[in-house]
Amino acid sequence: MRSRSVSRKIVVTGIVAALYAALTLGLAPISYGAIQFRISEVMTLLAFINPMYIGGLTLGCFLANLASPLGIVDVIFGTTATFLSVFMMSKTRNLFAASLWPVLFNGVIIGIELWAVFKLPLVLTMLQVAFGEFVVVSILGVIVFRFGILYNTRLMDLLNQR
Repeated sequence: MRSRSVSRKIVVTGIVAALYAALTLGLAPISYGAIQFRISEVMTLLAFINPMYIGGLTLGCFLANLASPLGIVDVIFGTTATFLSVFMMSKTRNLFAASLWPVLFNGVIIGIELWAVFKLPLVLTMLQVAFGEFVVVSILGVIVFRFGILYNTRLMDLLNQR
């Protein structure tokens, strides 16, 4: 039974990573830069439901950032921002409060990254990245999760299987 559980976790991690990367790359024109609306970030709220999704979300971000115009810099710092966000989301008990972690971490970390690479205005760039995260995760994501997932007991049971 243990090997089935491990196999399931590996498969789920791969599926989540692939979906995150595919959404990001499929919507690449709006997924990178100071003003970005990375729709795949809605998926980060999966970590709020179950910490099992942290690995897949982090791996998906890593894979998506391999195609970033910022290259290895975004692979390192963008993936770190996502990991910190989803880790903290898994520790937060309120959905809206959990949605604010990517706003904070991506706003600061990606804002500094874009400032360092492109010499963009630091505070403005941080605010622009944070705004995009707020729109995608705290507005769109919270709506999707609150009304489409959290009250769907069959889907919640499926998402919480270990």
